[in-house]
Amino acid sequence: MVTIKDIANSAGVSIATVSRVLNFDEKLNVTDITKQRIFQVAEELNYVKKNDKNIKKSTFKVAIANWYTEKEEVLDPYYLSIRLAVEKKCASENIEVVKLSPLFNIGLKEVDGIIAIGKFGIRELEKLKTVSENIVFVDSSPQSDVYDSVVCDLKYATINILNYLEKLGHKNIGFISGIEYINDGKDIFVDRRERTYKEEMRLRGIDYKTNLYIGKFTPQSGYELMKKALEDKNGITAYIVANDSMAIGAYRAISEASLRIPEDISVISYNDNITSQFIVPPLTTVKIYMEFMGETAVELIIEQLKEEREIPKKVVIPTKIIKRGSCSQIKTNS
Repeated sequence: MVTIKDIANSAGVSIATVSRVLNFDEKLNVTDITKQRIFQVAEELNYVKKNDKNIKKSTFKVAIANWYTEKEEVLDPYYLSIRLAVEKKCASENIEVVKLSPLFNIGLKEVDGIIAIGKFGIRELEKLKTVSENIVFVDSSPQSDVYDSVVCDLKYATINILNYLEKLGHKNIGFISGIEYINDGKDIFVDRRERTYKEEMRLRGIDYKTNLYIGKFTPQSGYELMKKALEDKNGITAYIVANDSMAIGAYRAISEASLRIPEDISVISYNDNITSQFIVPPLTTVKIYMEFMGETAVELIIEQLKEEREIPKKVVIPTKIIKRGSCSQIKTNS
C-alpha cells in the first residue's frame, strides 16, 4: 500500500504537507501547482500498470476534453485519476495526446479522435463534433445511440450502500450531494446517486426530503452541508456523501460538533480516491475503478479508429464497497 512518506519523497515535500493536502486543509499555504503535483504523485504511485507487450502500437493523435479545470481537479481528484489513466494508456499505445480547454474553443487540426472526460450535454457535444466525430465519453453518455461511452453503475452502487447501512441497523439515512450543470450551464445534470436514493427511500416508505442536502462537490460544501444537517437535528444516524472530497469536509463538521465517527454517526462515500485511506477513521467508500474507466476509453477510441466501427458501445463498469472504519452497527437501547 502507498504511504504518505512514499508520496512525500516522490513529490519532494514534507510528510506534514502531504497529509494536509490530502485532507484538504484550507489553511495550508501552498500553491495549486504543488497540490496538483501531490495528488498526481499519489495517483501514479497507486496506479498498477498492466502488461501491454502484446498490444500493437498505433500512431494516432487524440485530444482530451477535460470537463474540470486543473484547479477543480485538486478539489476533487476523481477526474484527475481518470485523466492520468487516459494519458498513461495513450503513452503505452504510442498515441499523441493534446488537450482541449474546458470551453472546447481551441481550433485543433488533424485530430483523430476525442476522449471527453466529465459531464457533457448536447451543446458541448456539438462543439466537440467540430474537432472530430470520433468521440468517447467518460462518466457521461450523451447520445449513447451514436457515441461510445464509459460509465460506472451508480444506481447499483447506491442500492448496495442503502442495503449495507440497513444491515447495520440504520433506517434514518441522510444524503449529501452537489449539483452539476451541462449545456453551457443551462441544464441540471441528473445525478444517478441522488435519483436512486430518492427512489429507494420512497420504496421503503421513508420521507427523505428533510434528509437531503445539496450544494457543490467540494470539501468546503461537504463541511457546510454536514454542519447544517447536524444543526437540523433530524436524528440521522448515517450519511451517504456523494464523493470522498465532500466526505472529508463532512468529517470536519462532525468533529467540530464533538461527535465521533462511526460511534455517533456513520459516513459512507463514493470514489475511493487516494485520500480516503489516510483520513481518521479511514473512509468506507464505493470504489469507482477510475483507472479502468480511463484505459477502457482509450481502447474504445483505438477500436473506432482501427475498425471504423459503426455501432456504438456503452461500457458500464461495476463498483464495490470498500469497508474501512467510518460505518458501524447502530447503537440500540437495551
